[in-house]
Amino acid sequence: MPTISIFHKDLSTLLGRPTTIPEIEQWMPLVKGEIKDVSQETGEIRVELQDTNRPDLWCVEGIARQLRSVHSGNQSPYPFFSSKGRAKRRIQVLQGMEAVRPFVAACAASGYEMTDLALEQCIQTQEKLADTFGRKRETVSIGLYRLTSIQFPVTYGLVKPQEARFTPLGFEEKMTLQEILTLHPKGIEYAGILADHDRLPLLWDADGQVLSFPPIINSRELGEVQVGDTDLLVEVTGTDLSMVMLALNIFATNLADRGATIEPLDISYPYETIYGTTIKTPLDMGHSHRISLHAVEQALGVSLEAETVGDALASYGYQVKTTRHSLSVKLPPYRHDLMHVMDVAEDVAITRGYDSFTPIMPQSFTVGGLTTQESTSDQIRDLMVGFGFQEMFSNILSSRQEWVDRMRINGTPYERLVEVENVMSLSYSCLRPSILPCLLRVEALSPRSFYPHLLFEVGEIARLDLEANVGSRTLMSVAAINAHPGANFSEIHSYLDLLMYYMAWAYELEPVSHPSFLDGRVGKIRLNGQPAGFIGEFHPEVLEAWQINMPTSGFEFQIL
Repeated sequence: MPTISIFHKDLSTLLGRPTTIPEIEQWMPLVKGEIKDVSQETGEIRVELQDTNRPDLWCVEGIARQLRSVHSGNQSPYPFFSSKGRAKRRIQVLQGMEAVRPFVAACAASGYEMTDLALEQCIQTQEKLADTFGRKRETVSIGLYRLTSIQFPVTYGLVKPQEARFTPLGFEEKMTLQEILTLHPKGIEYAGILADHDRLPLLWDADGQVLSFPPIINSRELGEVQVGDTDLLVEVTGTDLSMVMLALNIFATNLADRGATIEPLDISYPYETIYGTTIKTPLDMGHSHRISLHAVEQALGVSLEAETVGDALASYGYQVKTTRHSLSVKLPPYRHDLMHVMDVAEDVAITRGYDSFTPIMPQSFTVGGLTTQESTSDQIRDLMVGFGFQEMFSNILSSRQEWVDRMRINGTPYERLVEVENVMSLSYSCLRPSILPCLLRVEALSPRSFYPHLLFEVGEIARLDLEANVGSRTLMSVAAINAHPGANFSEIHSYLDLLMYYMAWAYELEPVSHPSFLDGRVGKIRLNGQPAGFIGEFHPEVLEAWQINMPTSGFEFQIL
């Protein structure tokens, strides 16, 4: 969960009233936060936020804005979201950006003199939005610049790695983009985002001055904002337009809350986007949702008047119109997290306070117990430990490389996986279809342990099934491997046979071919007549892919 640093004095200023630490701690549930630490000397407060869907709260301005809204019962206006006509300043996107980093949003902020606390908070917000919300700058990165030194229109386009030179932040001499990627700490850290592209993104103004090399680093001349600056340009680039727009909306609202005047910019695209070819940013992306009052009441377990629910939501920042049995609700422009009626019900509960609800004691007495499947799993664990195996506990998420490539099943029917759609790390992008790769991973890390190595695990696997309710099925599986110089099919078969004997399960082995195992030394396990898994000696290419230097055999079957 995101943890941020705020300062007591800064929060009180943004709230427009003096506050005490106990008061702030009492208000934290309104922003789904918890105070972790307070420094009496500096006034620094460490706050852990419990909602990853509310990036607008990952900053002191967002926390103050939400608290002001609840305490006053209404939301402050932000007129720059509804400005009409063409903007005075423009960013021109060039052809070809759609293949690298297609989207940009920007605004100007003037009239607020940047203080040391405000600059520190801006940098923290920039980092939190780019690293956590923007997935390590892959989908969102943010730049701040001194506006008075920039000549518009600004151009966002592609250049060759050796074509452009500028002085990046933290350096004294000019560097090419290629040099930045190989020598600058930020270039080294984020170079993977632009891998495999022969031309790289760049922002430059009408005089040819470089603003930044997104998403890597700003230029020192224009992108080094300092205490005392009053006129800023904020830009956000990325690969997801809605996320780019939301990040800019949050930043613009934060600066407006500090007293800056926000001026939108026009972004001109040579290609179509979901908001057209010319977009004025910041942009209110929200639209109204019709919510049933009954659904809110059912979720909260109490009867409420539509007006009561409407007032609670309005004080939490919503735009609300009520009828007798329903509500039309719209989120403020800096939020984009309304996905279900339960999100609305939760905000009603937060605003009213969870302590305002009367608890209802259970009406029936029940006794918990293990399911039949879990009892069976425990029995298998006891037997395997008795056979001399050591139990492993593995992560159910890993990469396609481990599940598919290293198991030699690429291009075969066995390669179908349940994958995470909005993955933050390729290392944890797929649900495991088998436990055997998990055991092989452990074996690969254990070459110095005394042999034989007998490992097993009982746990869940996921299989792709488009006919199932959620497109996949969760199954319970048991797997075991045996590694030592004489490991072979007969030996691992003896353990399988012993397990089946004590479990009193009828099973058969059927000769088959499987790309993960040696031909002639692999069999399909049939449990009670149904296909359940495989047993065999692992193929040398599988062992080589895992860097295992010892013969290894194994089995895995589903607990039906």
